[in-house]
Amino acid sequence: MNLFKEITAHEVYPALGCTEPIACAFAATTAAAELEGPLEKLILEVDRGTYKNGAAVKVPHSGGKKGNLIAALLGALVARPDARLEVLGHVTDSIRRDADRLIASGACTITCIEDAPGFRVAVQLSSGPRSARCVLAEGHTHVELIERDGQVIHQSAGRGGRGGDLAYRNDLKKLDFAGLFSMADRLDDDDMAYLKKGVAMNRSMAGFGRKINGTAIQLLKMKDEGFLADDIFFRTKVSVASAVDARMAGISQPVMTSGGSGNQGIVAFLTLDSVGRSLDIPEETILRSIGAAHVINSYIKCFVGELAVICGCAMAAGIAAAAGIVYQKKGAALPEISLAVNNVISDLGGLICDGAKPGCAMKTVTSVDSAMRSAFMALGGYGPESDEGVVGMTVEDSIRNLGRITLEGMFEVDPTLLDIIRTKSGGSGKA
Repeated sequence: MNLFKEITAHEVYPALGCTEPIACAFAATTAAAELEGPLEKLILEVDRGTYKNGAAVKVPHSGGKKGNLIAALLGALVARPDARLEVLGHVTDSIRRDADRLIASGACTITCIEDAPGFRVAVQLSSGPRSARCVLAEGHTHVELIERDGQVIHQSAGRGGRGGDLAYRNDLKKLDFAGLFSMADRLDDDDMAYLKKGVAMNRSMAGFGRKINGTAIQLLKMKDEGFLADDIFFRTKVSVASAVDARMAGISQPVMTSGGSGNQGIVAFLTLDSVGRSLDIPEETILRSIGAAHVINSYIKCFVGELAVICGCAMAAGIAAAAGIVYQKKGAALPEISLAVNNVISDLGGLICDGAKPGCAMKTVTSVDSAMRSAFMALGGYGPESDEGVVGMTVEDSIRNLGRITLEGMFEVDPTLLDIIRTKSGGSGKA
């Protein structure tokens, strides 16, 4: 399997609902497939980033409920690991009633793994003396461990493990931007068809957002009131915001992810789709630009982490979209692409992620606006000098510097956010 296909297999896939709660559902449904007898108890443990991202987002087919715990419980009751991150599409009214009963009984708990070094979801299920456990680590669908009655039945090598299924990230991290864009030029017919499917899927979700009183509706109102012009910026932001509004509202419709994130997938697909069509870019070039965006998004996450302190829609997908716009106009023009990347970093560096929620649509609007401005400025030859702030001597240095800011300089942000979220929820563990 080539590197692009590795990336898409592990990080670009359909997901029904916010990917952190749905990852909890996937872990639980994987464990449930190994459990004999009716579910009696569920214990969910998640890293800090997953905890915050599940605190305020509605879960599809939950009856309007929010949080990682209800998602995990529904997934466990479905017991369909083959459905992956679309597992909640199999929830029935009967399953929902059983979930409500188990939650009310106090048989389900969630705790935060404070010292987890990265993404981690662990679900322990029990039925009388029988038990099953599943652990996800380093990726939303990467199953690290499955146990049945305390016996290991599956164990996978991690990111650094020789032969592990995340070993492609080691190769990706070593590339420069020229190597990243070379993948876009080599996409085959299957790759292009898959990307086209993602565009259609995310466009469909945007259609649902026009019926929700969210960020997109507010933008439309501002246009009608004369505060915003009906231009390429406006249309692109409405397209992206509509899809995020619908997704964060728990609409039962999958989107195609990027870097394992649905909102980042919306930014990557719909920004480049909208801009490309507005500029009459050939469809093949648009699809190749989207392929390049997925590669760049994945590359950035190798440095900033799976669930970063900073907003991934801005600092990963936004950067990727800016580079993709340049690619649409000039191909793999590295000087202009470098300027576009550095422009986004200079503009939005440090924008924090405070969890998945309806307000993410506003952040994606900011991300899209910055990506477009940054790309068009770069095409005009404008960008920061290497002695400015986080910007490095090369674009690769800039990404590495961004990783340092995230992993070293902002280390205490997530614990503070978690304390704020817990204070608001009264320590109920609803995430």
